[in-house]
Amino acid sequence: MTEDAASKAHARHILVEHEYEAKDILAKLRAGESFEDLARVFSKCPSSRQGGDLGVFKRGRMVEAFDEAVFSMKPSDISQPVRTRFGYHVIQRLA
Repeated sequence: MTEDAASKAHARHILVEHEYEAKDILAKLRAGESFEDLARVFSKCPSSRQGGDLGVFKRGRMVEAFDEAVFSMKPSDISQPVRTRFGYHVIQRLA
């Protein structure tokens, strides 16, 4: 992995208030539902309008727990619920 690839990521997420909501969303994803559609319906983040897409960002730009999760993932991985001060995130690393 190049230094640039290791220091930048492209991800999308679904932000909800409760862990049980995040787990329900994970179950829907495993059943084949669209990440983008679920983000548009359930996410509390303004990025929901773009299907949860956060674009490309540098390491250290997001809150610590989110950042750690994203940069430990491989492209196309989907995280378990990640808790931050904003709520619970289900994250998909795109690149």
